[in-house]
Amino acid sequence: MKLLNDELKAKIQRDIIANILQKKYDSAITHVLAILKELYDSIPDNKRISFGRVYTIQELSKHLFSSLTEANAAVYEIGSALFEQSGDFRSKGVALGILSFYGIDNYVRVLPFFESSASSHSWDMREFAQMFFRKIIQKNPDEAKVYLLKLAMSKDPNTRRFVSETLRPVKENQWFYKHPDYPLSILRCLFRESSAYPRTSVGNNLSDLARHFPELVFGLVKELVESGDRNSYWIAYRACRNLVKKEPARVMNLLRVDEYKYKQKVYRRSDHPRN
Repeated sequence: MKLLNDELKAKIQRDIIANILQKKYDSAITHVLAILKELYDSIPDNKRISFGRVYTIQELSKHLFSSLTEANAAVYEIGSALFEQSGDFRSKGVALGILSFYGIDNYVRVLPFFESSASSHSWDMREFAQMFFRKIIQKNPDEAKVYLLKLAMSKDPNTRRFVSETLRPVKENQWFYKHPDYPLSILRCLFRESSAYPRTSVGNNLSDLARHFPELVFGLVKELVESGDRNSYWIAYRACRNLVKKEPARVMNLLRVDEYKYKQKVYRRSDHPRN
């Protein structure tokens, strides 16, 4: 959905970019927040579920990056200043978005900003981090893999969750459908995850992957159960949320249970006697 019309682009140029180029970052940040509100208010009510505040941050950061690049501005220095001086997660998210576009071709310089956001106390910043980092992974898969493997060993559970979330098989990561070994080679480091926050993400990640590679995930579930680790078993159980809908008996056999519960739904072996 197109949100930026000519009037808004002119306002962005006057109120945000002009202030940025004069290094009036406080004023620019104030206007960033105002523009985000205008963008959000322009979204029809029936589309706000699919196109909400996150979408406005994506669109504004992309437009600012393009405009600053065309102006031959120092994009990294500008993005860094906006990030460091922003007290509101929304303007900070826009700054991270600008840095993410810059980081496609200069990934090393932006990694500290992503690591900071990934470990943030702000849930919103953690979400922006995993969302914006995906484009960097796609352009720099080998380098990103080394980085994510390092973060998977972090003592911080928020950082470990970032690793899993950024590898979810969502739209931006559709290239995983041809290369499922890429995310799995990193996720394996979290198969014994002891903290609930990242562990849930790993289970959700495998559950999503099962939509496209059911047999692959069935094999992983078997491996996780047979490991004998209780955290691995929890991940295996969570990974079966989609698999159980089509093959409940097989799931229960693998998990060695007589019933499988998820939310309000219960699958019982007695209702699915076939193996």
